[in-house]
Amino acid sequence: MTLRSIFAALGLALLAACASAPPPQTASAPPPHDAETQAESVAPFVIAANPLAARAGMEVLERGGSAIDAAIATQAMLSLVEPQSSGVGGGAFLNYFDAATREITIYDGRETAPAGASRTMFLGEDGEPLGFRNAVVSGRATGVPGAVAALALAHDEHGALPWSALFGSAIRTADEGFIVSPRLGRFLQIEFPQLSVPDADAYFSGPDGDRLEPGDRLRNPDYAEFLQRLAVQGPSALYSGRTAAEIVARTQAGPLGGAMTLADLAAYRPVVREPVCRPYRVYLVCAPPPPSSGAAFLQLLGLLERTDIAKRGPSDPQAWFLFAEASRLMYADRDAYFGDVPTVPIEGLLDSGYLDSRIALIGETAMDAPEAGRPGGVDLPAPDRTLEPAGTSHFIVRDAAGNVVSITTTVESIFGSGRMVDGFFLNNQLTDFSFDPLSEDGAESPNAVAPGKRPRSSMIPLILLDSEGEFAGAIGSAGGNSIPAYVGKSLVAAIDWGMSMQDALAQPNLVARGSRIGGEVGDFDPAIVAGLAERGIELQPGQGEDSGVHGVLIRNGEVDGGYDPRREGVVLTGER
Repeated sequence: MTLRSIFAALGLALLAACASAPPPQTASAPPPHDAETQAESVAPFVIAANPLAARAGMEVLERGGSAIDAAIATQAMLSLVEPQSSGVGGGAFLNYFDAATREITIYDGRETAPAGASRTMFLGEDGEPLGFRNAVVSGRATGVPGAVAALALAHDEHGALPWSALFGSAIRTADEGFIVSPRLGRFLQIEFPQLSVPDADAYFSGPDGDRLEPGDRLRNPDYAEFLQRLAVQGPSALYSGRTAAEIVARTQAGPLGGAMTLADLAAYRPVVREPVCRPYRVYLVCAPPPPSSGAAFLQLLGLLERTDIAKRGPSDPQAWFLFAEASRLMYADRDAYFGDVPTVPIEGLLDSGYLDSRIALIGETAMDAPEAGRPGGVDLPAPDRTLEPAGTSHFIVRDAAGNVVSITTTVESIFGSGRMVDGFFLNNQLTDFSFDPLSEDGAESPNAVAPGKRPRSSMIPLILLDSEGEFAGAIGSAGGNSIPAYVGKSLVAAIDWGMSMQDALAQPNLVARGSRIGGEVGDFDPAIVAGLAERGIELQPGQGEDSGVHGVLIRNGEVDGGYDPRREGVVLTGER
């Protein structure tokens, strides 16, 4: 993304903060860059969902590593200590801010469907979609992993320490073992289908054959040995040779074996993309483009900016009503149009006139489940039939030079497919495609399976810039298709309601999509629940408990970071 386009958009943000109507599209030259200011060090930090992972990243920063170096160490550790969420067998989106150039780059490490994938691969012999519990543990569920390749490409361009020097903490911890945390232990007591897979069952069973519990020590010498090879050989340790052959064999095995081959692994390439950026209040918010849902999230912000939600607060039922209705409009459009296709109407969805027309649908009481709009008159694709469980992890790293990486990373649902190779779980990411890709009239979903295609993602690692084009914040979350709602609630609370980031993340979650509006009912003030009911929203329990939002804003030069209290995260800040 060019400096001119960044500052032109940010100029609009400042105008929008002072005007009730969206400003005209004007451009202005960026201010001169003060290189000496950029040379000054800033406080580095790591925000991650597990203390061991955050410490691994901070240790790299303390040795002079870059943000990308620390991210690699953090991901390697997360793969070990938070295997229910992400790992080297999965994929990721990296949103990278270069402090020297003030440029933002997206590294798309989303998994891809193998060359042998077919549009009907998640349909049974009767032509009906497979049951999700069967599909999620099948060999067909695994896409070609992309996280390692994306991190390696980012390291080639922004690394400071050698690749081989970034895995020591994870190798030692895998070899010596770590204590099963309460959250991991809780997941091990739930009968997820993945835990019935022999690989996962054996890995999480103690010497007596019983399932491990919190406080037990878990060693993973296979993973330690793999990381040693990864450190020496680089990404080829995953994409060729012994490990690649084992991945192919494990995915081709029944039940419902997949089509992945060694050629698919060798052919994988991450994609470098430009971000989609739009103003919100006094910030420029930059997100990954499709197949991420980043542009859909920017639509949510555009809708909310057309309401008076900022003048309200967390104790006002109308504020939550507006958030719910705007979310439902965003999800209707996201579900209809987004996928790994060139036809996603991003400009139309973010067009000022279109946003005006959509926000006008919000009345005094809740609307029926909204339909997708027609931005720019585009044709509506097939109805979305995508199932997306709530796995994933998000973390943020800044180095002393001011470079920042905001990463959302995943193996898809809990413990991926439950199948393991060399001590790590294989993803079940291909179940993020629409199981039934055709409508009755034969129209195809933009999220239909196709060879080499990347499934639609709800992951939206964000970076915020200030009026000078400097780093102003970052945020992202775990949680499947609830991610945009989790992040939206958090930004509204932090920016519009003036809360600290920690308090903003602790606000109860509300997820409104289609006809279902759910959230953490017991954490809302009863007056909020009653006020929503008066507006036609019966808040249902069951969504929001497994968000994993991590965020930071730079306020008056200080780091205001927060971790989701629903997980086991931590904010670690180093010395300037």
